[in-house]
Order: sequence, then structure tokens, then C-alpha cells
Amino acid sequence: MQEQARGILRKMAVRLDLPVEYSLRLGEEYVPVNALLGQSLSLLYTGDIYCVHCARKTNKSFNQGYCFPCFQKLAACDSCIIHPERCHFEQGTCREPAWGEQFCLQDHIVYLANSSGLKVGITRATQVPTRWIDQGATQALPFMRVSSRLQSGVVEVAFKQHVADKTNWRDMLKGTATVLDMEAERDRLVAECRDELESLKEGFGEFALSAINGVATVEINYPVLAYPEKIVSHNFDKDPLVEGCLQGVKGQYLIFDTGVINLRRFSGYEVAASF
Repeated sequence: MQEQARGILRKMAVRLDLPVEYSLRLGEEYVPVNALLGQSLSLLYTGDIYCVHCARKTNKSFNQGYCFPCFQKLAACDSCIIHPERCHFEQGTCREPAWGEQFCLQDHIVYLANSSGLKVGITRATQVPTRWIDQGATQALPFMRVSSRLQSGVVEVAFKQHVADKTNWRDMLKGTATVLDMEAERDRLVAECRDELESLKEGFGEFALSAINGVATVEINYPVLAYPEKIVSHNFDKDPLVEGCLQGVKGQYLIFDTGVINLRRFSGYEVAASF
């Protein structure tokens, strides 16, 4: 094998196709991944980490790629990103009001996905279908459009009383989830949450929450030759060299015959790819 690319790792670029098309992002280079299936691939972490926001060299990465100062000051690293129902923009305490206006005060989609099983999730409308692919969903169905991230979070809280809101990544990597009747699941959950939704409409306004109708379930196929029988996870912090025969790609994971690695977790790490 020879080194083909070197640069700062970012989460893989994806394009919905049959199957999903993946590209490894190393600095400014995009390395097509699907063509490497069945071949030997080596990823070597050089020992250097750079903040994905300010490019400062750092000894440790926080929140998937940030240096500590950026982690403390950026709105993208605030706890309300993980818990959107806690958005505090309207209270005037957003770390970066301009960023909040651009990313939080825009339409969001509430959806059902089938990755390791049925789950509810939210994403900016502009992130469909990328969000579903990053989660390794094999089926996805948007069912509600709302006016802000806060509203999407509150709706998600109502639904997660009846359905999971997390993906079990180990189960997701063991194979394709059992096919579900997503439209039937949507109807069931909307009926179970009817009282909560009516209450939210009263609070946010009748037109803040809009049902999405007439949209078919999106079926997503991934480039996988073989799923692992046992999940072994690679970690650049413990072993800088990850190599083996590439068996597949799902979510933001590379599946080797030697184990799996979540590339998104190591955003900001300088990595050399050889094949």
C-alpha cells in the first residue's frame, strides 16, 4: 500500500444513491470510499490534532473536533445542541446570536428513522437526508415541519415518551434493521401524542407545527459487503494505526475485517490514508 492522501479528518461526505456514496475527507482532499470495498485500507493518525473551527493545534479534542477555548465559547458546542428543547435564544443568552439566527431559527424536520429500531429525531430541513445517513438509518420518514430548533426539541420530547430517540450503534452495525411500516408507525405515534401536540399548538401558534403528508418512506441502502458478527471498536487514541480489509461503510463508520471506527468521533485528527 502507498499513502494516497493526508490531512485533517472531517466526517465523511455522503450522497444518497443506491447504495449511498461516501467520500473520505482529509483536508481539502475527497477520497471515494465505495471503490475501496474489498481492498486493504490503512489509516494512520500522525499524533496531531487541529480544531475544526479555528485550526489551532490542540492536545485534546472536545465535542468531536474542537479545542477547549472553542468548546467553551461556540454556540455549536452549547448543551442545547444536544437538548434542543433547552434552547435559550429567546432569553438573550445565546453564545452567538448571529449563529443562532442562522442555524436554530429556521425550519426543522421531525422524523422517524429505522436504524437499530424505530426512533424519533430532528434535523434542520437543509440536512435531509444527510442526517439520516449519518445515523445509519435504513428507513426514514419526515412527518412534521416546525419553525425553530426549540420547537423541534419540544415535539421530540413529547414523542420520545413513546419511542426511542437514540440509535444503538452496535445493533446498527450488525446488519440491516427489520423493515417497518413507517407510515403506520407515524400514525400510531401521532395518535398517541395528540394531546401533547394540541397543547404545543396552543403555545407556539396554530401554524408553527405543520404535518408533512404525502411523502413516502425513504429507503436507504449502504455499501456493505459483510457485517461484523462481533463489534470491535478501533480508537486512534489507543492505537494510531487502523488497517484491514474494508468490508463496508454505514453511518459514519468504516467497517473493517479487524473492527469498526467512527470517523466523526475523530474530526480534527491528522490522518494519512494508504491503499
